[in-house]
Amino acid sequence: MQNLEVVHENKGYIVVNKAAGLISERSPYEENTVEDQVYAHLLEGNRKPFLGVIHRLDRVTSGVLIFAKKKSILIEFNELFSSRKIQKTYLAIVKEKPRKEKETLVNFLMKNTKEKRAVVVKSKSSVSQECRLSYEVLGQNEFGYLLEVKPKTGRFHQIRVQLAHIGIPVIGDEKYGSDQEYLPLSIGLHAWKLSYKKDEQQESYQAPLPKHPYWDFGGIIQPVNEK
Repeated sequence: MQNLEVVHENKGYIVVNKAAGLISERSPYEENTVEDQVYAHLLEGNRKPFLGVIHRLDRVTSGVLIFAKKKSILIEFNELFSSRKIQKTYLAIVKEKPRKEKETLVNFLMKNTKEKRAVVVKSKSSVSQECRLSYEVLGQNEFGYLLEVKPKTGRFHQIRVQLAHIGIPVIGDEKYGSDQEYLPLSIGLHAWKLSYKKDEQQESYQAPLPKHPYWDFGGIIQPVNEK
C-alpha cells in the first residue's frame, strides 16, 4: 500500500501527490483509494472531517490532486474548474520522437463507455466533443522523450488518445497502442502542476516526479519553491 504524500495543506484544502495504481475517489470495489487515504489523514486532527472530491486522475496516472476540507472551498474550486481558470500541466514520456518540437493538437473525441476508452472522430457531433492540448518536447533519455503537455479542455482520456492519434502513445499505455513495458497499473503520465489565480494571487502546486529511472532526464525538471 502506497503512503499518502502531502504536497501542501491548509485550513481549506489539501494537495497530495497521487500514486499511480490508485483510483481517486472511494469505491465499494476498492479497498484503498486516494480519498480513503486523505480521509484517514484528516481523522488524525478531526473526528468528523469534511472531505470533498474536487477533481480526479485516472488510476494509471500519478500526480497533483486537490481535496477540499470545507464545503465552501469545494464550491469555489468547482467554479474555477468549470470556468477553466485552472491550468493543469502534465509530463508524459513517449517512445517515438514527436513530429514537432512543440505543437497544438485539436481533435474531436467520442467516449466509448462500454470499452472505457475514447476515440478520435472526424467532426463534432451530438456524441463527440472538441478537445485541445499543446505539447513541447523537454528532453530525451534511454526510454523515450519527455513532453510537457497542457490540456486546454478536460475530456476523458484526452492526453492519452490525442498523443496516440499522432503516433506517440504514452509509454505503458496499452489501451492506446503502446508496446513498451512500464510499471504495473501505471503509464508514463504525471500530473505535474496545477495553477490558478485567486484574489490576484497566483497559486501553483507541483507534484514530485515518480522515483524511477524512467523519469530521469538529467535534472531538467526543477521543483517549484515550497509554499
